[in-house]
Amino acid sequence: MGGQVLTIAEMRCNMAREIGKNSWALLLLILAGVVIGGFLGYLARDISWLSWLNYGQEFSLGSPTSGYFTLNLGVIVVTFGLSIKITIAGILGVIISIFVYRKL
Repeated sequence: MGGQVLTIAEMRCNMAREIGKNSWALLLLILAGVVIGGFLGYLARDISWLSWLNYGQEFSLGSPTSGYFTLNLGVIVVTFGLSIKITIAGILGVIISIFVYRKL
C-alpha cells in the first residue's frame, strides 16, 4: 500500500507534458543546428575545398527589388518580409542536432 494510484486522465496529462518538453527541446536543437550550420557554411565560403558547404538555395517572400509587404498605419509603418537560405551546412547541422537529440 502507500503507493499512489493515477487515473488514466492523469497519466495522459503527465505523458503529454513529457512529450511537450521533448518537442520543445527538439525544436530548439534543430534551430541551433540550422543557425550554427549556416554560420559555419558562411565562414567556409572562401575556403576552396570547403566552399561546397555554403552551396544552397534562397527562398523569400518579398525582396528589396520587388518590394516587401508594407502596412502604413499613418503613425507607424510596418514592413514584413521573410527570407530563408537553405545550405548544405545547415542541413548537416539539422542532421547532427537530431542525432544529438536521440542520444539525450
